[in-house]
Amino acid sequence: MASVLEDPALQHHFRGHKDAVTSINFSPDNKQLATSAADTFVMIWNFKPQSRAYRFIGHKEAVLSVHKGESTIFKAHTACVRSVDFSSDGQTIITASDDKSIKAWNVHHQRFLFSLSQHTNWVRCAKFSPDGRLITSCSDDKTVRIWDTTNRVCINTFMDYKGHSNYVNFNPSGTCVASAGADSTVKVWDIRMNKLLQHYQVHSAGVNCLSFHPSGNYLLSASNDGTVKVLDLLEGRLLYTLHGHQGPVLSVAFSRGGEKFASGGTDAQVLVWRTNFDKFDNKEIVKLQQKRLCPKVPPHLNDIYPRSSHFHTSNGHSIQINPVFEVADTQTFHPAIIDVKNKSSSKQQEQDWNNHPRSEAVPHMPLSLPSASMKKQGHTVRPLTDEQLVPHPSLTSTLEHILDQLNVLTQTVSILEHRLTLTEDKLKECLENQQKIPSEVSDTE
Repeated sequence: MASVLEDPALQHHFRGHKDAVTSINFSPDNKQLATSAADTFVMIWNFKPQSRAYRFIGHKEAVLSVHKGESTIFKAHTACVRSVDFSSDGQTIITASDDKSIKAWNVHHQRFLFSLSQHTNWVRCAKFSPDGRLITSCSDDKTVRIWDTTNRVCINTFMDYKGHSNYVNFNPSGTCVASAGADSTVKVWDIRMNKLLQHYQVHSAGVNCLSFHPSGNYLLSASNDGTVKVLDLLEGRLLYTLHGHQGPVLSVAFSRGGEKFASGGTDAQVLVWRTNFDKFDNKEIVKLQQKRLCPKVPPHLNDIYPRSSHFHTSNGHSIQINPVFEVADTQTFHPAIIDVKNKSSSKQQEQDWNNHPRSEAVPHMPLSLPSASMKKQGHTVRPLTDEQLVPHPSLTSTLEHILDQLNVLTQTVSILEHRLTLTEDKLKECLENQQKIPSEVSDTE
């Protein structure tokens, strides 16, 4: 029996937003998740059980992109800002807007740097390359452009006449750019050869977002068809189709180390998955998948690169994973939500987001505790100090270890139950077929 431990597994199911989740970003230490939504809020979720979630209030309209950083206000675009991205050194930020332009800013000095204005329609997305020397962008003018940040000029343009792209980003090595098409396609462009490298037609509706695994071997795609797909870029094939959202999926992101990924959609839900398959050798995963699905052997990337582009259709098989039926959601909870409204609190929150000085790596907020003058049953109730609120490090570590072991046990039991059910069904089918054999033999005689 093939092992299923390489399959993605649902870890968290966060509810708190009141409208579509538009963007997702993991904290560098992998302990928190930031999300933005059409409800005008930005939220920070903590992965530790029973931890609080924080909701930042201040935007007047839908928030379409979220990244970690200090709280700063930039005002220059004349239309909706659809995308925000930081350079890898955190010194520069770029914004893409419906005013057809991309603007760059110095974060530290809060100073405008330059504007890129060759797109002829709304700019949906703009992203820095890993080394910060290039910018890629996509627009409703049906182009994907590559820009040189030093000379501030467009150095290459990829045309797609079938439809515009909703999202675009570099792979970790900075040699390729992937685009999420409104025509339901995922395309990977080689910026060195200036050509289409891979073409996936695996979704049945428009693709809204993409995310590369840090290894560069896998790509996540989120679509209006309500699914998240996991693509194996080395083998050029579809690995997994993940269900769970009730409606279009708008955002998806791998964590910094790739051990987790998260998705958000119009159902206002945030699903966090354990990757699992990144722990296995790529060839081993393909071998296991072929045993489970028996598809045609896919061509290897070396067979198609760089002579011609590789087209992938939706006919390709993939493992279907639905957390409602197949994967136990063992950590679903509704965390207490604390609203952050004033500017000083927001700055403190952002500083804690970057520095993580506290044991839970969560922003410090004043708790709603009784004042020193309040009396209860004849005793004075005094506010607790920070030292009293923070558990001892050794106790915290022990509890975390116990929780991790319980989660592993729970998920293992769930997998065993699922496998036992499949075995029972197969045995029942075999017994039924065995009972039919005598009657069929007698009929032939």
